[in-house]
Amino acid sequence: MNFDDIIDRRGTGATKWDNMEAYGGVSPEDGIPMWVADMDFRAADVLQDAVRGLLERANYGYFTGDGAMNEAIAWWMNERHGWAADPAHMCSTAGLGHAIALLLETFTDPGDEVIIFTPVYHEFTHKIELTGRVVHEAPLVIRDGIYHMNMDALEAGLTGRERMMLISSPHNPAGRIWTPGELHALAEFCDRNDLLLIADEIHHDLVFPGQRFTTFLNAAPEAVGRCFVLTAASKTFNTAGARLGTVTIPDDGMRKRFRRALLEHQTQPNLLGVELTRAAYSPRGAAWVDELVTYLEGNHRLFLDGVARIPGLQAMPMQSTYLAWVDFSGTGMEMEEALRRVHREARLVPSVGAAFGTGGEGFLRFNIATPRARVVEAVERLQAAFADLQ
Repeated sequence: MNFDDIIDRRGTGATKWDNMEAYGGVSPEDGIPMWVADMDFRAADVLQDAVRGLLERANYGYFTGDGAMNEAIAWWMNERHGWAADPAHMCSTAGLGHAIALLLETFTDPGDEVIIFTPVYHEFTHKIELTGRVVHEAPLVIRDGIYHMNMDALEAGLTGRERMMLISSPHNPAGRIWTPGELHALAEFCDRNDLLLIADEIHHDLVFPGQRFTTFLNAAPEAVGRCFVLTAASKTFNTAGARLGTVTIPDDGMRKRFRRALLEHQTQPNLLGVELTRAAYSPRGAAWVDELVTYLEGNHRLFLDGVARIPGLQAMPMQSTYLAWVDFSGTGMEMEEALRRVHREARLVPSVGAAFGTGGEGFLRFNIATPRARVVEAVERLQAAFADLQ
């Protein structure tokens, strides 16, 4: 796979490109979108072959469901992550955003508080608020240049109205991989405070060489009675348009409740999503991912080295994902001015850090899952936009 190939996605309906001007005021004609968590690489051959198989079938009617896909998912989780996931515990949803919303509606009540570790993926807050629940922020602290959870502060600030915890693992933004010890501590905290826990593990395959990800249930098997694990091929293989995710629920009672909610909403897996996921979670898909993460890690090193040359900017070192997290507070500028330079002078559109909650105010998130030539150009544009700081 040649990840250096430039694909022109302008005018194709790609959110990242065709909505960048509405979001950041920068035209796709001369701008580089670095906001939506979507990769600019050509789809893996194994996915293209799956789509060709659908075309040759020439029929898109009712199908037998997600059983074969769940077997492929179980193979992948065991092969890639050492997690003996049971296909019988899996439930298909219309993407993981849908999964989070439906879990909130099924297992909590309006007004209940949901703990999130901020700054974190902004859709966590949106889903909690849209379902009438209350966000309980637990701000992360930076120590040795990376994020850590402050469990003492969280425990001291509990109100008694908390019902659920929602974590991003690996963490988005900045790609922090939580250690088995940290995950086990979360399980103990949730048990002590009678909390359910959703582990959003959508980025778990995008782990840089030399790093190791541990799925929550391997770190804390005792949490099977209060845990939901969210996975999908969508970030790893860039298939978000297929709108398909998986919720693994080991507890029989909670799984029955969730499947009842799926039935009430008439939610069923879609044919394209099932076929793409089955194809992705295969030996051919694994070989492609191995190439991908090596390439992403190279982009990460290049981006961090380039940002480090700009006085006042500091990029947090990443262990996974493709979502770089850059602190602009050292420039002494108001974020409005820093963002003006990034948009108007560098012609880049990253995600605005304030949307990720407390602790994100001085940051911007840059998506580096794009051909390396674009990462090089983005770095050069940033350096030029802040050249007066040299």
